[in-house]
Amino acid sequence: MVTPGGPTDPAVADTARSAGRDDPVSESADAAGLRVAFVAHGGELYGYARRSLGDPRAAEDVVQETFIRAWRARDRFDTNLGTLRTWLFTIARRVVIDHARARAIRQTEPLPPDITAVNDDVENAMVGWQMEEALSRLRPDHRQVLVETYYRGRSGREVADELGIPEGTVRSRLFYGLRTLRLALEEMGWDR
Repeated sequence: MVTPGGPTDPAVADTARSAGRDDPVSESADAAGLRVAFVAHGGELYGYARRSLGDPRAAEDVVQETFIRAWRARDRFDTNLGTLRTWLFTIARRVVIDHARARAIRQTEPLPPDITAVNDDVENAMVGWQMEEALSRLRPDHRQVLVETYYRGRSGREVADELGIPEGTVRSRLFYGLRTLRLALEEMGWDR
């Protein structure tokens, strides 16, 4: 039985012979050596990447990127420092780390619904406290007009009749009260 990529695989032996070598797994980083290394070690590199990342497509990308980097850095391969297989696994390890980091940055998981509901309650409480603090910084007559019109939903005419002031004064207090409220909220770091 012939194992694909194994030493007795005819494709590997033919590639090695055409490169002028007797050894089926060449120890050089030239085109023929990397071609033989891909056939001989591609499966192992794929298995390593798949176990490391848990994703078959990502593992294929890692193997491809490993051989691209090996091709670009082929001048730096030194047989005195180690075998071609060791060098390729070192490159693959770095590619797996790069891929895992990039994937971790891209991945975001939505919050569970029960946490989102809690955050909405907390957010509403924080907004209420900020608004209360900002309203306390207003002059009393401006604050009264704002509360009556915006929070109690009353018209300017109703507020004017209740306070015994002209409707134009209500509108003027509303305008200046809103402007002062906006400034107070900006000072407090309001970002809406």
